[in-house]
Amino acid sequence: MEYLISDKDKQILRETAKKQLELANMDSNKARIQEWYRHNALQGEKPMIHLEMGTFSQEIIPPLLKCEGAFAKQVETALYSNFLNQELFDDDRVTPDYFPMEYDTFFELFGIQIHVDHTQDASGKESLGHHFESIIEDLEEDYEKLKPSRYGVNLETTEQKKAAVEEAIGDILPVKMQMSCLYSVPTQMLVHFMSMENMMFAMYDYPDLFKEMMGRIADDTLAYYKMLEEKRLILPTTTFEGVGQGTWSFTTELPGWDEWEKRPFTTKDVWGFMDSQETVGISPDMYEEFIFPCYEKIASSYGLLSYGCCEPVDPIWDKCLSRLTNLRKVSISPWCNEEFMGERLRGSKVIYHRKPSPNFLGVDPVLDEDAFRAHIRKSLTAARGCKMEITQRDVYTIHNNIPKARRYVALIREEIENNWKA
Repeated sequence: MEYLISDKDKQILRETAKKQLELANMDSNKARIQEWYRHNALQGEKPMIHLEMGTFSQEIIPPLLKCEGAFAKQVETALYSNFLNQELFDDDRVTPDYFPMEYDTFFELFGIQIHVDHTQDASGKESLGHHFESIIEDLEEDYEKLKPSRYGVNLETTEQKKAAVEEAIGDILPVKMQMSCLYSVPTQMLVHFMSMENMMFAMYDYPDLFKEMMGRIADDTLAYYKMLEEKRLILPTTTFEGVGQGTWSFTTELPGWDEWEKRPFTTKDVWGFMDSQETVGISPDMYEEFIFPCYEKIASSYGLLSYGCCEPVDPIWDKCLSRLTNLRKVSISPWCNEEFMGERLRGSKVIYHRKPSPNFLGVDPVLDEDAFRAHIRKSLTAARGCKMEITQRDVYTIHNNIPKARRYVALIREEIENNWKA
């Protein structure tokens, strides 16, 4: 792709950039930034709220796009993604006063290229349904296919894109290179090339070989991080940088740009994220034996850690996750025992990061306010005495009803106001 932006598209981007800057400079936005700092420092007075738009953005952003060029559309989409939450939903996602860009890095575990088959919807377009082609059928027989992992960075394309964006909007919004948290999900990568079924059988059929493979994943991940360190591509994660799943970096506990100017950063200077949704079918003992050594080795390399996505963390909390001394946020998913985790996290330094069920917003065209209020109230009760954050994820449609989504956020705020007791 050529990173060219026509004069016509440039004018469109400039107007959109001005909109982002206007929202970024609002007093309410600046106040919420300070709330995030207090929240992540365990000093917040109430739960923070984020309605993650990415999974239903196809209903929001495409109708707004005016640019014609492919790269210009990407930039325009990114601009809208930076501020639409603030404008449309009034949740606690905040708008930066700059245009963030990331380096084109890659990590290919064991040198295996992942192949995905997508289903098609009624119109012939790719749908959400997909299937990963299994490369490893029998771990022992196919072990030789696990080559050294490949990783690197394309500095040339990164600089070309950055220069094009700076030329278009840089005098309105500074273009700033940033890095989201260091992100590692080993069991997801395994399932992508050996299937869930084959992964489960491999633990039973070849326990020692499976553990060796997991050890290699940890070592290769840390080698990738070492490459980032050497190329000075580990950047501060202290402000607007994303931390999976669905939260933000704001902190004064990790070093910022002033320190980065003085020395290369290591993994200990930044946020990291891990999850293991794919191991919900194994026992806590098996997780501890087969999975956790790899996870603990990677997780211990981070400065601060956020853990978990949709998997219930309560079964492995006492045996494993509670041992992660740098853990700051843990996902309390719809499948998690909320009360159990509330008891464990009460008074701790780990934030109760609640992910409500997406069904209330995403399934029914009409929001059942009473049922949703009860759902949120149950979570607020379970998390009393904890530091709490609420991120709504995995909503794939809002039925093209933006007012419903805004009302959804307002209901959470009302329940917090009426029922939250820190």
